[in-house]
Amino acid sequence: MLGAAISYACAGIFGRRFRTLGCSPLVTASGQVTASALVLFPLALVVEQPWGQPLPGVEVWGAVIGLALFSTALAYILYFRILATAGATNLLLVTFLIPISAILLGTAILGEQLEPKHLIGSNRSF
Repeated sequence: MLGAAISYACAGIFGRRFRTLGCSPLVTASGQVTASALVLFPLALVVEQPWGQPLPGVEVWGAVIGLALFSTALAYILYFRILATAGATNLLLVTFLIPISAILLGTAILGEQLEPKHLIGSNRSF
């Protein structure tokens, strides 16, 4: 969790620098996603060894494409656009909502059990 918090802070600081360089949010998001894919691709080949796995079905490819386009690419474009207009401090306030929305979505969609410790933990994030 500490690593995630540090990563969020660094993303806001470095993302603000791209705005001063005159890069559009689309260019910044594309560069970040492309660079991370290039860095992780060799690692994925070594760890997963996909040549020994069966070929995924159409549903899997659809899910991967949906995650890539909507949950990653669109999210990064929105992230850098909001960063450019609202600033790093205002943008990073959304990180307080991540645990609470995860608990609520898990309860509503996945049928997870809401326990008192979840309410206590979400109360501490405010």
